[in-house]
Amino acid sequence: MRIGDAAAAAGATPRALRLYEQRGLLPPPTRTSSGQRVYDGTDVARVRVIRTLLGLGLTIEDLRGHAESFDLLVADPARRCANASGGPVVRRRLAALDAEIARLTRLRAALVHAVGPAAG
Repeated sequence: MRIGDAAAAAGATPRALRLYEQRGLLPPPTRTSSGQRVYDGTDVARVRVIRTLLGLGLTIEDLRGHAESFDLLVADPARRCANASGGPVVRRRLAALDAEIARLTRLRAALVHAVGPAAG
């Protein structure tokens, strides 16, 4: 299928597929004689895995270097991501999220203190 069809099937955009390819999350697709990208069902499933991981708060940079593991998640969607190679990435992302939550909590407390308890 062409890029628009593959993107629609994966719940993404053609621009996202090109970005994932450019960043090494998707292997370069085969191309027609006119140079158009051609995707198959495995590519669509891989994009769905990428989108799921991004939706969990991981970044494209977090996912780089782990693209070979996406096929394991395609084959077994219930598989856990925090294996030996992905664990440090997940732990770093969790630490970053915890730090951001703490920062926002402090900011909220400061705002409530500044405007009074009626606002909180």
